[in-house]
Amino acid sequence: MSIEESIHNEWLDWMKNIHIPEVLATGLFVESKILKLRSPEPEEGFTYAIQYTLNSMAELDTYQTQFAPALRKKTDEKFGGKFHAFRTILETID
Repeated sequence: MSIEESIHNEWLDWMKNIHIPEVLATGLFVESKILKLRSPEPEEGFTYAIQYTLNSMAELDTYQTQFAPALRKKTDEKFGGKFHAFRTILETID
């Protein structure tokens, strides 16, 4: 996520104390991490990766259909137009 500087502190606090706990409260994820991009430095604002870990693709499907739309709407209502997000799915290879 790329975050405008004007909302950075409020957004980070909200992610730590409201949004991520709500995502974890679904019971589908086993952990989360907030990662901040250090290099290359963004030209403007701040860039983060929010990483969630789960046990199966079925759990991801459940999250995406039952929970994600409402949680994304809350983010858009609070910070709409001041961030850019994209989502990827990564698989751990042992």
